[in-house]
Amino acid sequence: GLLSARRGEIMDMPNDAAMLLSLVNMKLRDGCPSPEELCCEQDWDCEELYRRMGGAGDIYNEEKNRFE
Repeated sequence: GLLSARRGEIMDMPNDAAMLLSLVNMKLRDGCPSPEELCCEQDWDCEELYRRMGGAGDIYNEEKNRFE
């Protein structure tokens, strides 16, 4: 689950929008410099991440390094 998503672990991209938002922002807050870097670390498709986040109404804020 979400609680086992420690740094360095490869995870599938969660299907649930709220869980995805929470996980991505946690990883960005914990030191990942960008969504692209996170996708690289997790072996995720970055276009898919942006598509899912945008579909849920969440846009990346570069200044804050988070989706909101």
